[in-house]
Amino acid sequence: MKTPRVAVVGAGAVGGYFGGMLARAGVPVTLIARSTHVDVWRRNGLFLDSTNFQATIPVQASTELDAARDADLVLFTVKAIDTEGAARQLARHLRAGALVISLQNGVDNVPLMRAAGSLDPVAAVVYVASSTPAPGSVKHDGRGDLLIGDLPGRLGARRDTELTRVSSWFEAAGVPCRVSADIEADLWAKLMTNAALNAISAVVHATYGEAAASPDSREVIRLLVNECVAVARASRVRLPAVDYVQLVWDFAERIGAVYASTSQDLERGKRTEIDALNGFVVRRGTELGIPTPVNQTLLALVKLREHQFESARAGPRRE
Repeated sequence: MKTPRVAVVGAGAVGGYFGGMLARAGVPVTLIARSTHVDVWRRNGLFLDSTNFQATIPVQASTELDAARDADLVLFTVKAIDTEGAARQLARHLRAGALVISLQNGVDNVPLMRAAGSLDPVAAVVYVASSTPAPGSVKHDGRGDLLIGDLPGRLGARRDTELTRVSSWFEAAGVPCRVSADIEADLWAKLMTNAALNAISAVVHATYGEAAASPDSREVIRLLVNECVAVARASRVRLPAVDYVQLVWDFAERIGAVYASTSQDLERGKRTEIDALNGFVVRRGTELGIPTPVNQTLLALVKLREHQFESARAGPRRE
């Protein structure tokens, strides 16, 4: 099996973890990110503090997207708010035949990448609890597995072979990676988890476990999930007949003392992905005539906190 050359675009907590796992297995990996991380990676390597090991892993690193020009496989891990711009720039540098995988939150990144950059990416659902506690470092707190699959419209005569090959690359690196029978349904299931938990975690700076422990917040989670299910079914997504509310409650309890990425972004003064999560549910619900008042409320509260952080960074107004 040929070893791929891998580039990770937007390498942070997610891209750093999966890129680091591939590099640890001997895959040549280039991490593309901001200079605060790149400078450390070039000097010292990537420090990966996993639940199973601690290791400093040699990687190539760059701040420029043209570093992906020779890649066989590109892990696209930018924040959802940057999808269109990054896709447009990446398309200028990719060689013919390079395979791109969207390892992002949300359900509409692949269509956005197709429209903005004429890319033909594979979709993925990411389950990992990770963070970047310091420049050049990734802390892994739980899980670390992938579902990959094709959304309607992806081209190529060897799609099944490609997906199987990608899965085998990750599996060989110790990353569980399964080819999904219906990636659209799996993306929506992940969206429900994010929409139900991330905003609550961000608004009150609570862990997943804390959100699931309170009867009142469990009821809010139930309402959020049920709105998501209604919008998904109206969108003709083939959701399995399972209790998604119970799945989200169980997930939050199992993950426990971890803060959502939305909460981490707010605490660092960064823009969140809330528009691609609860915001997407609200927009899609409006298009379909499905009420989403609880998602709208959480969206407004997170946006308000974003504005507060932005105002604090800007400092007091001068008359």
